[in-house]
Amino acid sequence: MSYPLLQTINDPADLRQLPRERLRALSDELRAFVLESVSKTGGHLSSNLGTVELTIALHYVFTTPHDRIVWDVGHQSYPHKILTGRRDRMATLRQLGGLSGFPRRDESPYDTFGTAHSSTSISAALGMALAAQQKGETRHAIAVIGDGSMTAGMAFEALNNGGVHDQARLIVILNDNDMSISPPVGALNRYLAQLMSGRFYATAREVGKKVLGVAPPLLELAKRFEQNAKNMVVPATLFEKFGFNYVGPIDGHDLDSLIPTLENLRQLKGPQFLHVVTKKGQGYKLAEAYPVAYHGPGKFDPAVGLQKPATPPKSTFTQVFGQWLCDMAAQDERLVGITPAMREGSGLVEFERRFPQRYHDVGIAEQHAVTFAAGLACEGLKPVVAIYSTFLQRAYDQLVHDVAIQNLPVVFALDRAGLVGADGATHAGAFDIPFLRCIPNVSIATPADERETRQLLSSAYAQNHPVAVRYPRGAGAGTEPLPGLDALPFGQGEIRRESGRTSARVAILAFGTLLYPALQAAESLDATVANMRWAKPLDLALLRDVAARHDYLVTVEEGAVAGGAGSAVLEALQSLGETKPVLVLGLPDVFIEHGDPAKLLAGVGLDAAGIEASIRQRFALPASAA
Repeated sequence: MSYPLLQTINDPADLRQLPRERLRALSDELRAFVLESVSKTGGHLSSNLGTVELTIALHYVFTTPHDRIVWDVGHQSYPHKILTGRRDRMATLRQLGGLSGFPRRDESPYDTFGTAHSSTSISAALGMALAAQQKGETRHAIAVIGDGSMTAGMAFEALNNGGVHDQARLIVILNDNDMSISPPVGALNRYLAQLMSGRFYATAREVGKKVLGVAPPLLELAKRFEQNAKNMVVPATLFEKFGFNYVGPIDGHDLDSLIPTLENLRQLKGPQFLHVVTKKGQGYKLAEAYPVAYHGPGKFDPAVGLQKPATPPKSTFTQVFGQWLCDMAAQDERLVGITPAMREGSGLVEFERRFPQRYHDVGIAEQHAVTFAAGLACEGLKPVVAIYSTFLQRAYDQLVHDVAIQNLPVVFALDRAGLVGADGATHAGAFDIPFLRCIPNVSIATPADERETRQLLSSAYAQNHPVAVRYPRGAGAGTEPLPGLDALPFGQGEIRRESGRTSARVAILAFGTLLYPALQAAESLDATVANMRWAKPLDLALLRDVAARHDYLVTVEEGAVAGGAGSAVLEALQSLGETKPVLVLGLPDVFIEHGDPAKLLAGVGLDAAGIEASIRQRFALPASAA
């Protein structure tokens, strides 16, 4: 497909040279380009199709990058990337060495703030606006935030702070599409849903114009009544009480509404709040009808849409967790499932259907999710918090103060532990072992495969203190989970392979799914392999036995080396009085970028070949060792 108009836009300065009447044609081309591009690379689709006109309007009205735009989360930033000089690189999106799927400051001066976790935009934009004010610079800072992200407390903390700065050139744009990754929930969403009735209101208004237009006095009277009715129907009071001038709601796909409104807001000082209503998947009927399915699809044919694979894929760790949760809930009525706005991603769709009274989606509010779970546990229930490893970081104080200090039996099902591939450093679960291991009362299970995940979830649930079970994105070795709810022994590992060597004996202590590449490496090395299963507590009896019978020890984990499971082994060996040489393998002290997970693991030496090579080099083992 050709894009004659879009190909003339290499930066927003080119966009601002276009006559306004040509912007509609540009939006059509830009939307088509987004669809074609994402269908070839995979990535976020529905959200980007929904923000085409808004993106064009922002870059058309404001002098970017002098004026700062902060995209909350960044799922909707592809049109922005395309208009800011990265159109020709979209074929590399989310691939190793290619464009990030999120805004990044080191990628473009137009990416004024790096995002990927939600609800940070207003805080960042407020900081930029006040910095400009302090430096005597005239510039705007614009935060574009979705209605799902507005459910987070951080957004309201920023509104509360921002509203008192009556000279700040801060504009908050609420992109109201009534859909986050999971359907938005809570009282705020109901409030925004009331504002969605503005669509009905606008239609009635147009009909009234036609009917009353023949009698001007009646029309004038109707306009006055309309204004009073609007004040009653549209509850803008909430945002105005924060100190913002509320404008809207307006159609976020209507450039003839967007551009004049933004031009007017540009002339005003003080905090402004613009409410725009958009449709996720706009312009692509399949994404409009199924916005969740098209939130982050892989490669597909736009003419056909998403198709079920010819052969059923292996069960993912997420699916194993979801099935376990349903099975355990059927057995124990005390179980309660909690997710911070990640019903689909965390595998709770079936649980919600079967146990709606015991399912709680608290919105994008990780802090609340953890303390809410603590409150449930205080009353004798058994909460299971299904949360991505990278998102648990956002509730660290609650984890320490509200759960661990009180030693409450909360199970944390940590999805996306380790590297996550295309989403990159912002979504990688690299730090959970270090930040959990240092907290008293908290235990950490590291299952090696799907079967162990189910068993160790049962082990965690049986405890009377906080336990985290970490597992990666996608599928694992393909081991079929056992049908029952039998638990593995708490805090105990196992020997999976015994070395036959009589000298230079190597033992590999594997934590989690890296057990399998460790076993491959061990075949060439004739090494012993221990499946440790628990990063805390360590199986000290197993560790003592392995240390006594081997010359060299190696730890392997898909997590940060600094403070991780390998560090725990070193500490334990010291306490046991063992002084054997130890090689600690894991994720290095850098943020690992987006790309194919297998390539990323190979790049940091955590595939079978890399593990073997590191062991031979560290302990000077000959290449012919067997």
